[in-house]
Amino acid sequence: MISVVGQSRRKYGVIGGLGPLASADVFFKLIKATPASSDVEHADVIFEQHPFRGSGAGSMATTERKLYVFDMIRDFERRGVTTVVLPCFLSHTFVDELKANTSLTIADIVEAVRAHVQKKYPDAKRIGVLTSDYMREKRLFERYFAAPQFEVVHPRRVDDIDLVTDAVYGAGGIKCGNLRGHPVELLRRACDDLAGQGAEVIVPGLTEIALVADELGLTEVPLVDSNLAYAQFVVSGRFDSSSPVFKIGVVGGVGPAATVDFLGKIVGNTPASRDQDHIKLLVEQNPQIPDRTENLIGEGADPTVSLYATCKKLEDGGADLIAIPCNTAHAFVERIQPYLGIPIVNMLTVTVSYLREAFPDVRDVGLLATSGTIESGVYRKALASQGLRQVVPGPALQMRVMEAIYGKQGVKAGFKSGQCQEDIRAAVEGLIEEGVGVIVLGCTELPILLTSGEFIGSRGTRVQLIDPTEVLARKCVGYAKTRGAEPTLHRVQ
Repeated sequence: MISVVGQSRRKYGVIGGLGPLASADVFFKLIKATPASSDVEHADVIFEQHPFRGSGAGSMATTERKLYVFDMIRDFERRGVTTVVLPCFLSHTFVDELKANTSLTIADIVEAVRAHVQKKYPDAKRIGVLTSDYMREKRLFERYFAAPQFEVVHPRRVDDIDLVTDAVYGAGGIKCGNLRGHPVELLRRACDDLAGQGAEVIVPGLTEIALVADELGLTEVPLVDSNLAYAQFVVSGRFDSSSPVFKIGVVGGVGPAATVDFLGKIVGNTPASRDQDHIKLLVEQNPQIPDRTENLIGEGADPTVSLYATCKKLEDGGADLIAIPCNTAHAFVERIQPYLGIPIVNMLTVTVSYLREAFPDVRDVGLLATSGTIESGVYRKALASQGLRQVVPGPALQMRVMEAIYGKQGVKAGFKSGQCQEDIRAAVEGLIEEGVGVIVLGCTELPILLTSGEFIGSRGTRVQLIDPTEVLARKCVGYAKTRGAEPTLHRVQ
């Protein structure tokens, strides 16, 4: 491993080992192409190379290559690399698979060559390509130099020998360190054949070919140094850095059943006709986060560090935003949000915003929640910000709410019917008696006991039950489908 360190924020990770000599050539040309008047002005570059055991181009060899490259990218992620340099044309046949599973930008070598050709040889339409027989079957260059604007031609086989494949991979070929003699002659014959087919520019589709460009000498048709073109392309930074698939991070385990319920709501609210249309989720299920209510109303341990540590794991895992399906935990959100680089979508404030939009005439809102949530005042403040007044059960009924949640036959103990149902329904009836028309189910376990929507009281009075986890799920799905484009997303909501 070689590390070249400068003060620039750019940090390149060069994946070596897939062709050790050619990878080193790209690394050298990358440094050379960097505009710098002193050592300190160079970008940070990590050149990582391990022996790659895979050989050939069959499905198993390709799988070994994929996993080798992906493991290298994962290591680069941990080391702060911003751009992956992948000097291997064969690996770019599966580059889309890599891009879908990393947050890093992977500079595309074939796109680099195409951009170079179009800039330096704008009138060239017939493109000669020097690549292996396997790469010809994959038709990688035909995707970048597409018809009808371009026509890609390859050297013809001679005596059933693929000249380029033999020159690079054959016994005594370039990969064996032979940079003169037989492999150079084979490539010269391949170039002559392309010229005979009317090629206007010749593009190497194997990074090893640049190693013998000087030995080839001047050819009848211009020969691109694809390694140099790639290095200059990387340094320019003018390439696609599209974001990976949007990922929602979920703080799980607070409580466990509520987490499962929330995940189901994410899936249920996602418009999809196939698996791949669904949203990528990263769940950190951590039931060991100290009880939030015990801390807020008693002597329980402070959950701040555990909540923060869980959020950081989600951030480190590439999440674009964080959802916490626990109302009481939101009493701690303002403490930890300033120390995170991604936003927590605040379930309470998005719920209150929904109430204001859906029920514009409502002023009093009932709240069923843990005593910790009520005493923290988080819902009271969120409701007041929208001109709404919080109404909670009296002390006796609040004890029944807590029993429905935490009791021996409560929902956290796995019960969904019986005494817990009786207790929570009694609390709803009590709020109906207070005259409210809308009640927020302000504990994520309560929607497991009560379905959101219309509730008809014992005297026929109708009241609307609002499930904040449903509102949060819809909001997160909306962000994911618009890739977090809402301007206020990076504020605590």
